[in-house]
Amino acid sequence: MAQAPTQARTEPYYDLGAYHRRTDTAVPDAQTWFDRGMVWAYAFNHDEAIRCFERALDLDPDLAIARWGIAYSIGPNYNKGWDAFDPVDAATSLARARTELGLAAGGRASAVECGLITALQARFPTDDPEDAEALGAGGAAYADAMQTLAQAHPDDIDVQALTADALVNVTAWALWDTRTGEPAVGSRVMAAKQILERALAGTAGREHPGILHVYLHTMEMSPRPQDALPAADLLRDLVPDAGHLLHMPSHIDVLCGNYRDSVVANTAAARVDRRFLEREGPLNFYSLYRAHNLHFIVYSAMLEGNSRAAFDAAEELAGQLTPELLRIESPPMADWLEAFVPLNIHALVRFGRWDDLIAQPLPQDLDLYCSTAATIHYGRGVAHAVQGNLAEAHAERDAFATAYARIPDTRYLFNNTVLDILAIAAQMLAGEIAYREGEFDEAFARLEAAIALDDALPYDEPWGWMQPTRHAYGALLLEQGHVEQAARVYAADLGLDRTLPRPCQHPNNVWSLHGYHECLQRLGRDAEATIIGQQLALAMARADVPIAASCACRLEVSAAVDCGQWPSATTTSPA
Repeated sequence: MAQAPTQARTEPYYDLGAYHRRTDTAVPDAQTWFDRGMVWAYAFNHDEAIRCFERALDLDPDLAIARWGIAYSIGPNYNKGWDAFDPVDAATSLARARTELGLAAGGRASAVECGLITALQARFPTDDPEDAEALGAGGAAYADAMQTLAQAHPDDIDVQALTADALVNVTAWALWDTRTGEPAVGSRVMAAKQILERALAGTAGREHPGILHVYLHTMEMSPRPQDALPAADLLRDLVPDAGHLLHMPSHIDVLCGNYRDSVVANTAAARVDRRFLEREGPLNFYSLYRAHNLHFIVYSAMLEGNSRAAFDAAEELAGQLTPELLRIESPPMADWLEAFVPLNIHALVRFGRWDDLIAQPLPQDLDLYCSTAATIHYGRGVAHAVQGNLAEAHAERDAFATAYARIPDTRYLFNNTVLDILAIAAQMLAGEIAYREGEFDEAFARLEAAIALDDALPYDEPWGWMQPTRHAYGALLLEQGHVEQAARVYAADLGLDRTLPRPCQHPNNVWSLHGYHECLQRLGRDAEATIIGQQLALAMARADVPIAASCACRLEVSAAVDCGQWPSATTTSPA
């Protein structure tokens, strides 16, 4: 890829790598700011992209493609469809996009730039932000126009990237039917995949942040996410100061069981995001992306058995989500961000920190932090149940129900509503209480209901429920001697059979490896136990806590921990 122009007359800025798309501007700094805007747009930091395009226009007011960049960046994207715009945001963004495209039509532009401007006009077919039908049709019309432009300019790598982006946005986050592995109804993912893989066959595509980014989204829901591992590796260090691009390979890492790679990628992303935070502050949409990176660390570290990384990331994230940030109404920050606050509760459950869970204080503002309050009651209830405090566990269950009723249906954790996610918590808590009361049939029925709800969540990465529900189910099945059934549960979770859709599998996670290995040994399936034992030994080497069961809720394990006798990793590892 050609090197960017010399940045002689611009102040120090972020390191955005070597991306360059030549325009016909005679102002070198305008070219520099345009290139920066393009990188940020590909990196989904759209507010910063708009600022860069505006700087380019300040230096060269007739640079029509910079106006196109503003309109492209202010409109819908893969993580923010029109339905995610609040009324004020939708009206403002739609008006600005249409204005900029109107001005761009009278500016200086090459033939391909005119094509980009004309195509993008199709995305904004109305000035009515409440006309959802027209805006939805505009997305499809834009994709059609971009496909035509891509056919006319097969060697223009940006046109190919933008076309693939337009195609996946027709059904964002619903590209594949995860149950069948086929494209979802209405999805145009196969056309996008074809464009992207053709681009990746050449050097320009393998060095292009947009091609690589969109390809990872194209493949993560697919039945073969591992096919995107080479692209993920190419993207890891391509744009050193773009946090979201540093993070993106982890979408593939997690699905392939590369939990350590995911932690490393998101740790790097969080580090550069702190620099962006220092410069721009927290009161912007990019706060969602910063939260996403830390969320990924918590999730990946939990599956890896890395308690330190999980707790550190959860603490940093909760500290960022201040009342000042969450009370912003446009965009509705609480609806997008508040559900990230209680991630530490899931980590405490994962690592069996029962006393810490019981000691968790409730937030002062129970309406603003409604998801947090409900999650704390869930965690307290599980902890009390494990410790045999059944009256307290029932009280927490009742308090959970009250808190759950305060949660609005507009509160989300990325692609899932908090109500759907915490419906799983309700079943998990009921199952734990029933189990401690000796009502094992009721307990297992509740846990099976939680599993069904977990499996049925819309695709998300990380998955909406932080600790796979099969981990508790398998652990308690084992404790009750249902070894064959537990073995099937663990095999499904690890993706060793075809029980689960690909996104619901958790390859190589240390918890299910431990449970499955124990099952195989107890069933006398020694040859299989040897194979799984080797995988378990490697996984346990990275864990910073002893792994004695797939869930710390297993009573015999909890009793050992209470007595200071939790088996060490070495005593439970395979010979």
